[in-house]
Amino acid sequence: MEPMGRTDITAVLTIAGLALTLTACTSDGPTAEDAAASLAEGLTNGDLSGVAFTSVSPEEATAQLEELAAPLDPVSPTVTVASVESTGEDTATAQLNHAWDVDAGDTDWTYTTTAELTKVDDAWQVGWTPGVAVNGLTEDATLAVSRTASERAEILGAGGEVLVTERPVIRVGIDKTRVEAAELEASATALADLVGIDPAAYVEQVAGAGGEAFVEAIVLRDNEDRPVSDDQINAIPGATGIPDTMSLAPTRTFARELLGSVGQVTAELVEQSDGRLEAGDTAGLSGIQLQYDEQLAGTPGMVIEAVTGEGETRTREVLFEKDPVPGEPLELTLDPALQTLAEEVLAEEESASSIVAIRPSSGAILAAANGPGSEGLQTALLGQYPPGSTFKVATSLALLKNGFTPDSTTSCPEELVVDGRAFNNVPGYPVQFTGEIPLLQALAQSCNTGFISQRDVVSQEALASAAADLGIGVDVPIGTPAFFGSVPAEADGTTHAASMIGQGEVLVSPLSLAIMAASVGAGERVAPTLLGGGGENAAPSSSASAEPTAEGTEGAGNETQEAPAPSNLTAEEAAALREMMAAVVTVGGAQLLADIPGEPVLAKTGTAEFGTEDPPRTHAWVVALQGDLAVAVFVEEGERGSISGGPLMEEFLRGAAGE
Repeated sequence: MEPMGRTDITAVLTIAGLALTLTACTSDGPTAEDAAASLAEGLTNGDLSGVAFTSVSPEEATAQLEELAAPLDPVSPTVTVASVESTGEDTATAQLNHAWDVDAGDTDWTYTTTAELTKVDDAWQVGWTPGVAVNGLTEDATLAVSRTASERAEILGAGGEVLVTERPVIRVGIDKTRVEAAELEASATALADLVGIDPAAYVEQVAGAGGEAFVEAIVLRDNEDRPVSDDQINAIPGATGIPDTMSLAPTRTFARELLGSVGQVTAELVEQSDGRLEAGDTAGLSGIQLQYDEQLAGTPGMVIEAVTGEGETRTREVLFEKDPVPGEPLELTLDPALQTLAEEVLAEEESASSIVAIRPSSGAILAAANGPGSEGLQTALLGQYPPGSTFKVATSLALLKNGFTPDSTTSCPEELVVDGRAFNNVPGYPVQFTGEIPLLQALAQSCNTGFISQRDVVSQEALASAAADLGIGVDVPIGTPAFFGSVPAEADGTTHAASMIGQGEVLVSPLSLAIMAASVGAGERVAPTLLGGGGENAAPSSSASAEPTAEGTEGAGNETQEAPAPSNLTAEEAAALREMMAAVVTVGGAQLLADIPGEPVLAKTGTAEFGTEDPPRTHAWVVALQGDLAVAVFVEEGERGSISGGPLMEEFLRGAAGE
């Protein structure tokens, strides 16, 4: 055992002396230290029923404690005994250390209070005052807690370009102090009609608010595109617009499903925040804004004051003050110009639709756009649909791994029957490309039977493996929920035959097909990224749900994913796929993409049947590669990929090329 130093010996002697001093004025019953410990425990738990007091009952002390601490609810202090010193034969003084974890930051509100202890009939009692609970708090003072909002950080795009920042808005509503009670219903109805909200619900909201309330109807961007003018608002008795700012993207639709929105917190968010949020706070309500709210929001400032008196005689003493800490910006890989272009291309599409663009060299997601027909759903990242003939790129890879080359022949009859089910090519399929044709032409012309006829060459397991080599079905943490596709490893008969052409149980999202195209372009499986800096802080993605829905909302949580198996895609195989995808543009179904400026475009179109109608409804797909740009276009209710998706892809690529 190591020898004691001088400091250790002094500490031991001090403690021993304190113990002797206290023992000298006590009997064998509870000590002053016991009373101090009970007091500290009661202050920590908010229950002083186990403490004896000199002038109040434990119940009265507990009620006073509850009242004075109410402004800090649900936060409670941790109180410990710092020291107990004898001040007389039957008196002692306890020093108590208090620590309040008042917010999510590292700084606590700490202070020390003094409690006077008196021995009465062999029992130690505490002299109760509010100052025992809060240092310096007098009998006639109350605590007041106010929070100062922190500055919400911006969301940035590629190259640090600002996507979301504080932009001017106008809060439109009824100021009940500026309108007669008899006119309230008419004014509320008129304003609701003006701004396009439910009049009955707004009238009820206005009627239920306090007599001096401002009842907000809507928040509008305060720019030249504002649909309601100041004159229109002011023409309604009691209606007014209050200037403000909000954290907004450049336009109302810009990446809305991905970025999400900011607004007043819901009761559910407050409950889930573990004290971080309070009613009336502004926070992220959906999308990236919700997912990264703590980073973006920062930490609000706080002032705790002792308030004495009322009205003009009111005085305030600051007991604790902490400055707000601004949020930290979040950088995404989105390219603002390409995202805007993609949304403009989809603006007139009535059904659900999306465009996803990826840079093959880095995996950066440059655009993840949804058309208005998606009605706010995240089609681009979470949609789950059969890919149709675009999946023949993966099937071609499986054939290449089984010894095929682009020149190897495959049988392409007009019809092929598998276990009683007839598979045909699309109406109008060129008859000159039936019979024995090269694999290159089978992909270029999109011969269904040409791929299904090789179902005995490529097992379902091999097909799933080839798809995974191109990123389909491989989950990657991109920082937000996403669906990367699902290809069953086991299937036989007609299900396996259908899988060869992207039907059956094969499901993808527009994101996963863009990854497939990017992997072909890069010559290796591409791991997509959405967060700037390579996505080091990315949250896990979602995996395929057991029962997929139209938009993949089931199973879209952030489950922990195992590391994917390495890709076996070789440079030679990728080169062969690029050669065949080039033929789709030069001699196949995507010839409308042949004269787009810039590097040659490589592509694959696809049509996927769904539903029970006869003829069946169809999804339209197109994937394309041009230089260091991979793009997937999807239309939920389309004709053929070349007909419905092709023009959208052409418009997007021409726009990206600067036309």
